[in-house]
Amino acid sequence: MAVPTAVLLILVAAFLTWCVRRGESPGPRVTTLPMGYSVTVNTSYQDAQRAGQAAVRTVILDHAIDLLVTEGPAALTMRRIATGIGASTKVLYTMFGGKEGLVDALYREGFARLRRVQQQVPRAEDPLTHLNDLAAAYRAHALAEPAYYRVMFEQTMPGFRPSAEALGAAEGAFDASVAAVQACIDSGVFGPGDAHEISKLLWAAAHGAVSLEIAGHFPPEAAARRFTTLMAAVGQAFLADEQGQGRTS
Repeated sequence: MAVPTAVLLILVAAFLTWCVRRGESPGPRVTTLPMGYSVTVNTSYQDAQRAGQAAVRTVILDHAIDLLVTEGPAALTMRRIATGIGASTKVLYTMFGGKEGLVDALYREGFARLRRVQQQVPRAEDPLTHLNDLAAAYRAHALAEPAYYRVMFEQTMPGFRPSAEALGAAEGAFDASVAAVQACIDSGVFGPGDAHEISKLLWAAAHGAVSLEIAGHFPPEAAARRFTTLMAAVGQAFLADEQGQGRTS
């Protein structure tokens, strides 16, 4: 006699709850159901193991950042993370060394993802168009990854100080922007100037607008327009005049 689907689902849910309460995570869980049915339950950690260490690291970091943003710093413990993904705390300590190392990894991961997004923006023939495309990609990425954005810029973990490696990753995330600004200078679109400094000022403008949008101060129907207007206004300050000089010089 077949077991009704609803009964199977109730049994599986009860089994999963039991696993979480026990906080254990050996190999795939197998429980025997009535009438000879069985269900194998894999944790997200076990699934990631099959894809390799990079996938395991991503699973850990994504769960950790979700805990941090949704429940606050007190929830970010190695045991909570390990239980949530179905791994042992030994895995986390081996990979990150401890809680401080984990938070540092979250910070670095946020900027690493931003760097990848920036590098994937197709290069437009016009350097100013490319710079504007990078700004739009920055905003889109921040809205798609608000949890990482908060860890990168809002000091969600009190007392955390990024390591030298983490600060280097943060600086390198904007290499594409610096190169785009330099291309604008070299082509005569922008007047002479320091590409790094101009990139920082453009970043400050973009960050301010995006932060207000994420916080809900800019409604969706106005956020994109305000972002574009602000970036155009800031960029205007660096356009070359008729003599080829920057308007801010």
